[in-house]
Amino acid sequence: MTTGFYTEERTFWHCVGMQALFLPVGGWVQPPSGVAGADTPDAKRRLLSLVQASGLIDRLDVRKSTPVSGEEMLRVHTARYLEEFARVSAAGGGDIGDYAPFSAGGYDIARISAGLARTAIDDVVAGAVTNAYALCRPAGHHCLPDRSMGFCLLCNIPIAIEAARAKHGLGRVAVVDWDVHHGNGTQAVYQERADTLTISLHQENCFPPGYSGAEDRGTGAGEGFNLNIPLPPGTGDDGYRYALDRLVVPALEAFQPELIVIASGLDAGGADPMARMLAHSDTFRAMTTRMREVAQNLCGGRLVMVHEGGYSEALIPFMGLAIVEALSGHRTAVVDPSLDILIPQQPGPAMTAFVRNRIDELVRNLG
Repeated sequence: MTTGFYTEERTFWHCVGMQALFLPVGGWVQPPSGVAGADTPDAKRRLLSLVQASGLIDRLDVRKSTPVSGEEMLRVHTARYLEEFARVSAAGGGDIGDYAPFSAGGYDIARISAGLARTAIDDVVAGAVTNAYALCRPAGHHCLPDRSMGFCLLCNIPIAIEAARAKHGLGRVAVVDWDVHHGNGTQAVYQERADTLTISLHQENCFPPGYSGAEDRGTGAGEGFNLNIPLPPGTGDDGYRYALDRLVVPALEAFQPELIVIASGLDAGGADPMARMLAHSDTFRAMTTRMREVAQNLCGGRLVMVHEGGYSEALIPFMGLAIVEALSGHRTAVVDPSLDILIPQQPGPAMTAFVRNRIDELVRNLG
């Protein structure tokens, strides 16, 4: 088994602020540390550093990528949006959507980020690697066809899926989004299509603000091919594992995908400033192991992880490392010190029962 690993230095130069000291960010000016806002480069850069320092990088097939093309983006996004994005990027940056600022050169870096997802999926479908991890930045799952949103500037996963369909004739694809925020961009792209099953596990009413989504099942030809699993704050490790077994795995088995893509946000981790879900590195290790088993049973092991959100610079590296370890089947000597803090903080019996009852209710409502 070979795990492909995809990263590109320029993605860490994406910046949601405008200045580094008195120099405008962009070109050869990197983002400063301590950028205002949650989406700093350091969480993902530290993930990469830990993969390297642990020696796991030597067990991975580190692969090159290229930016997505205009043709590839236009399969998902409107020409008007892409033209405005490119114009504002060249003019020094700004925000042309909702909570999605970028500095000069943001358009080009977003194309590189989407290219990592595109190449990872292409390589897995072609059989060059068994599975893959794409360390994308900026993220993509909130971006709509005609508007950026929530730190997301291009809808990375749909662009990558549609490129594989055009090149390889790929059929049914399942996208499982365990970012703590709802994958509204991916849902919007595929809500009227039956060839893509979209599943989102997210903190209820978190982002987009006030959104739960349990009633949204797709429309037209896509009815029944969208599944939202809103989870209460404080769900914790047991709740995520239970939701996977009760809802996600049965939906995948019924759909019989040719490829499974995970929108792997890590902001469900405890201490993340953008949510309150109390997951930890063993949660993500277990979920990845389960998805790897399901992919092996359903689609020859074809599984691609595409990095989305996650804002705790101290904890993201350990959760990300656990995922890549489980994906590749290689355990390193790294011990996550945060487990000593987060495991004792897991929900007690009453909250665990409450979360399980909520999940069981969703199962009943699905019939």
